[in-house]
Amino acid sequence: MSKAEQAVGGLLAGSPAERLLFATAAELGAETGTSNATVIRTLQKLEYAGLADLKRQVAAPFTEAVSPEERVRQRLDHAGEDTGRIAASVWDEARDQIELARRALSVDDVTAAAALIARAGQVYAYGVGASAVAATHLCLRLGRAGRSARHLDADGFRLADALLPLRSGDVVVLFAPGRVNSELEAIVGRAREVGAHTVLITDELRERLAPRVAVTLTAPHTPTGLTAEVLTSILVADVLAQSVSALAPDLAVETSHALTVLRSRLGY
Repeated sequence: MSKAEQAVGGLLAGSPAERLLFATAAELGAETGTSNATVIRTLQKLEYAGLADLKRQVAAPFTEAVSPEERVRQRLDHAGEDTGRIAASVWDEARDQIELARRALSVDDVTAAAALIARAGQVYAYGVGASAVAATHLCLRLGRAGRSARHLDADGFRLADALLPLRSGDVVVLFAPGRVNSELEAIVGRAREVGAHTVLITDELRERLAPRVAVTLTAPHTPTGLTAEVLTSILVADVLAQSVSALAPDLAVETSHALTVLRSRLGY
């Protein structure tokens, strides 16, 4: 490493987790008298994809040890009341998260997932909490591409009823960033029983669930809460939906025309 890179490395090694979680590359560069580029170069030499990758690895033990309300307080303390600094922090994290997601997303896996959806009789998308937003978004995009897609938004006994129509050849897309609940286990189990395919979009559950699903796509989640929890999940859904559309462009165009006609009839 150069002297500048050694300075950055020393700062990274000596900083507490909460400092690294909320720091930007510009702040780390300014603190070491270097630059954004030097910070990124140093991280890459340390075998991180970038600052977002470092934050992901720092976040796991930090979030286990620190309560959610304390993390919110630290985030607010770091951002302060300066709107310019707040905006810069949000944009920087969004850019880092998107770049990390772009690097992590396998083209081969997207191709495999899109092929399954294109052949499916019915597509189901499941996500709870913030992930429900990504699931709804995927259904909207697939519907506009001419695919039959349904949002699984039930839980408990109601989810059991919603899973009854699942058939062989159907596809279930699971938005499950980092937590396995009983509903998720039931969906995966039911899909395997009937011969349906499962596509998992996750941050942390690849190793745990990969043996039981057909395809796994990576969507890193924010380690700080500065940006939307489902930012990268929505983008992965967009990549997936666009890839499905590309497999049957005539159907996508025909559906788009039908949508335009229906909107005109409604006065839009």
